[in-house]
Amino acid sequence: MFPHSLRWRLQLWLAFLLIGLLTGFGAVVWELRRVQQFNQLDEELQRRVVALSGALRGDAPGPPPFGGRGEAGEFVRGGKGPPPDGRREPPPDGWKEPPSFGGRRDGPDGERGGKGPPARPPGEDRGGPFGRRDIQLSAEVVALFDATATNAFFFALYSRSGEAMKQSAAPPAGMAQPTRAGNDTSIHKRTRDEWREAWHFTELGECVLVGRAVTGDLRELRAFGWNLFAAGSAVLILGLGVGWWVTTRAIQPIEEISAAAGRISAGNLAERITTSDPENELGRLAGVLNSTFARLEAAFAQQKQFTADAAHELRTPLAVLISEAQTALTRERTTAEYRDTVQECLAVAQQMRRLTESLLDLSRFDAGHAPVAKLPVDLAALASETLTLVQPLAEQRSVRLALDPDDAHCLGDAQRLRQVLTNLLTNAITYNRPGGEVRVHTSATASHVLLEIRDTGQGIAPEDLPHLFERFYRADKSRTGADGHAGLGLAICKAIVEAHGGTIGVTSQPGIGSTFSVRLPAV
Repeated sequence: MFPHSLRWRLQLWLAFLLIGLLTGFGAVVWELRRVQQFNQLDEELQRRVVALSGALRGDAPGPPPFGGRGEAGEFVRGGKGPPPDGRREPPPDGWKEPPSFGGRRDGPDGERGGKGPPARPPGEDRGGPFGRRDIQLSAEVVALFDATATNAFFFALYSRSGEAMKQSAAPPAGMAQPTRAGNDTSIHKRTRDEWREAWHFTELGECVLVGRAVTGDLRELRAFGWNLFAAGSAVLILGLGVGWWVTTRAIQPIEEISAAAGRISAGNLAERITTSDPENELGRLAGVLNSTFARLEAAFAQQKQFTADAAHELRTPLAVLISEAQTALTRERTTAEYRDTVQECLAVAQQMRRLTESLLDLSRFDAGHAPVAKLPVDLAALASETLTLVQPLAEQRSVRLALDPDDAHCLGDAQRLRQVLTNLLTNAITYNRPGGEVRVHTSATASHVLLEIRDTGQGIAPEDLPHLFERFYRADKSRTGADGHAGLGLAICKAIVEAHGGTIGVTSQPGIGSTFSVRLPAV
């Protein structure tokens, strides 16, 4: 039952939807937290790289305080290095090239007026921007690399030749100068094992490397991820619980409908579906099913009544047949007596044949298998022919027949429509008073044709009118099937007219007469 349960299917779809949404939301939140945390770390690393780079420039010889030539001879304004963006500016008007270190100045010994500093012995390290030199860091810069602080930063300063000029007290294992790409002086970042590092090459080719362990950051991210997982699991459980409650409430009317349908299928045709809100979708469905069950109950009741009536109608002629046969066999009879017995049995058999044919016609119409042709029919001419056929019966009953013919052309089966006219005229003559009248009137409009049969008979009681076209129903309860009428004629007329797409109705006034009206679609 589990794979076929609508409640479990809805619950599984809800679970998949919640898991997908929570997983996507958690992944986005965790990634944003990771990016934010590493962005903050990178900002701290960059701030320290800038500080060390400034200290490194301050310790190196640079241009004059108020401007001078840089490394490549470009003019640079006052300060200890070129502008951060590396742009060079032209020298101001009137600026003169200062004497080189090798030129003569004011004094003979390199003092003012001399020839420059004395020459150093070959092989001695000149220091300066190209070799190892002693770097002094200010207290503010040293405070940025306090080894006692949590998540302490480390650093290393490399000369242009790649030699470490200064570094932290306990640098991490494997720390080395990064490789420089061309003359790039921007700040770069990388993650190496459990370290996050940032480095920068100065204009002189020296390297500033700053880093920090990210073990604690990764631990915090893992803890944050587990918290997200726990929160998502709680939301998932809560959502599934609410979803189970909602689906249970939504499925309950369907289960009630199913239970009621099961009780009805078990034979309780009077069972109906109760609903708290008849205006919603399930309420409207329950209303449709209730009306269907009502029609089903009526159909079963009609079937039972039909079976009982058919058995009753067949029982009378069968009893006559059996009685006549037994009487003929009790003693020897003359030829004339045997002939009378056989004729009586034949008349009863003809009555049974008409009854069975009527029942077969109704069953065919009920199943939709009765053939109905759709050919042009002149209803006025057809009424005139039928009046001629029933004229002997009218004369026998002393009933006068009249016809008011107007053009009334329709599409239909002439044989079936003649059967309708014959049944209606026979009833109008049979239930009319002696010396009465039956008048037939035909007319047509743009949409339909009308056939009316009026009689001056005894009329029909108002309580009998709604049941007049039901099978085996007789308005005159005193009449039985012994008179040759089984109560199926009007039911057959209704079936034929409805098969043509028309309608049939009756109006009556007791003691005055009745009028049967047949409407059929016009050509």
